[in-house]
Amino acid sequence: MAEVRLYSTPSCPYCRMAKDFLTEEGVDFSVVDVSEDEKAAQEMVDKSGQLGVPVMEVDSLIIVGFDRDAYRKALVDAGAVAKASQ
Repeated sequence: MAEVRLYSTPSCPYCRMAKDFLTEEGVDFSVVDVSEDEKAAQEMVDKSGQLGVPVMEVDSLIIVGFDRDAYRKALVDAGAVAKASQ
């Protein structure tokens, strides 16, 4: 099963939408609050080249921002969700 990690902050509306999307799709994911963890924030920047959230990591694929289509493709490709649940 794919490892899905979402770098986010509590005040980010797009992070909430990303969490809701992943929950609705039944994806097991971990949330990394970069507002509380400097090391995690730096890890996110190192991986994505970006300071903004959300940043979703599916295995080693990084997606910056909330992009439902990109999330779905990455999750389907990684086997985290079935293709038919569109």
